[in-house]
Amino acid sequence: MAKTILAVDDSASIRQMISFTLKGAGYEIVEAADGQEGLDKAKAKPVNLVLTDQNMPKMDGLTLIKSLRALPQYKTVPILMLTTESSDTMKAQGRAAGATGWLVKPFDPQKLLEVVKKVLG
Repeated sequence: MAKTILAVDDSASIRQMISFTLKGAGYEIVEAADGQEGLDKAKAKPVNLVLTDQNMPKMDGLTLIKSLRALPQYKTVPILMLTTESSDTMKAQGRAAGATGWLVKPFDPQKLLEVVKKVLG
């Protein structure tokens, strides 16, 4: 059965790129336009990996990560930040919130696939 990945980003074009890249590798993709929608979708349907942007309306990426980590079913699910933010401070906040890893946009589709395969095993 295909692994399910939740892609949370307020940019429709980024979500499309993520979907196109990962669907081509056999993953099932669930898309959300902001952190709140992402949290709602993650609660409604379990996913194997979460990819989230940081800067979004309604709920940012760090708040989403903290909210997911508070749920028993998401304590160990890999969560990757996919964002334009690349400062050490922001990365430290991401790790503190529970992020598994960090990818900087614009992303290289091949690199995204490699990281996803690595964290999903």
